Amino acid sequence: MNTSVLEERKASISDRRRERGSAIRCESESVSGAVSQRACVYCGARVVLNPITDAYHIVHGPIGCASYTWDIRGSLTSGAQMYRNSFSTDLRETDIVFGGVKKLTAAIDELMGKMSPAPKLIFVFATCIVGVIGDDIEAVCRAAEMKYSIRVIPVKAPGFSGTKTQGYKLACDALMTLMLPHANQARRAPQRRLGVNILGDYNLAGEMWIIKGYLEKIGIPVISTITGDSSYEKLIQAPSATLNIVQCAGSSAYLAQRMETKWRIPSVRVSFFGIEDTTASLLRVAEALGGNDILHNARRFAAEKTAKIMPVIEKYKPRLQGKKAAIFVGGGFKAISLIRQFNELGMETVVVGTQTGKKDEYETIGSLVDSGAVILDDANPAELERFMTEKGADILVGGVKERPLAYKLGMAFCDHNHERKHPLAGFEGIENFVKEIHSSINSPVWQYVKGYAV
Repeated sequence: MNTSVLEERKASISDRRRERGSAIRCESESVSGAVSQRACVYCGARVVLNPITDAYHIVHGPIGCASYTWDIRGSLTSGAQMYRNSFSTDLRETDIVFGGVKKLTAAIDELMGKMSPAPKLIFVFATCIVGVIGDDIEAVCRAAEMKYSIRVIPVKAPGFSGTKTQGYKLACDALMTLMLPHANQARRAPQRRLGVNILGDYNLAGEMWIIKGYLEKIGIPVISTITGDSSYEKLIQAPSATLNIVQCAGSSAYLAQRMETKWRIPSVRVSFFGIEDTTASLLRVAEALGGNDILHNARRFAAEKTAKIMPVIEKYKPRLQGKKAAIFVGGGFKAISLIRQFNELGMETVVVGTQTGKKDEYETIGSLVDSGAVILDDANPAELERFMTEKGADILVGGVKERPLAYKLGMAFCDHNHERKHPLAGFEGIENFVKEIHSSINSPVWQYVKGYAV
């Protein structure tokens, strides 16, 4: 099926063979009618804030918005389970006419009266309909804070007000609102201590624990995790860290910038997907902290782990070499790591797409793929189908929305998004990734379905 590309979408698609060096259009609104893969502003805010384990989340809007909750994007906890609950004011037609402020106030009162233990932290999310009717949720949250002596933080995230990236920023602003009073109590800069904050990992399959374990083994304490397996008490300690390490740049680079401006905490970008990026990230963090002992420990640790994982790669590489991969993930930094992982396996990446990639990330992607590869920003299913078919991709790495498309085309699939139950980060994740790619591509089922896929 040779699906046409909308004229308005052509600037967001780059064929490296024909358009080498040209800039791809990104960080812009989705084209109307293109059936974009992007999520809304509220979704972006909820992704970042929901993993805070001892927080309660009230969705101020119709009940449908509350369906985007913990079990859609389950992150693991070592402590509190509060965050697994979701609450909604369930606005109806009469609330839209007369306003929903009273209903929101009643919801907070009911939550404080019935839930045990009582929360220290509540987030109130304003959805699309609240953005239209103009409920003053800030006033409600201020009143609740005074009444109950807890933090009640408004997150004005109507879905129509921008993209998922805007939701990330709103969530980061909410985190700064949480941290600022504690950092400013002494009326001076927070007292520094050796240690890092991990930003932008959400512990989807226990990956935060893997990364934290690596850092502690080489002598680097972790002060706060933002926001995978985090808590109120951990978050308010974040301003005392020496360094921020940013795993998901799309969701957390803005928070790192704000923390550097406010508290002079420097940051480095990291990625713990694949041998090359995991090793480079450990060394980058060690160098940023400036200790020779830590740097020596990082080099030794990475070398030991690499030596253990290489036999696994060598075992499966002969059956993967020469295969073609397509990638469609949320951020550009993850896509870059995936391309490098496929290079380690002798595979060629022929299609690369992201939901929220930035220009510098697309430039890096362009330098890593071969000249015939297609790069897409904010792709839709029709475009993915066309280019994966044209390029003869053997496997698609994506999220839950892309799985049916791959199977429809008789193509192998690897879930690298929020539904997976096994870690793909760190050296343990490398083994899981290689085995999954192998089992999916070389499954005997494809010899039976190739002729019937449509």
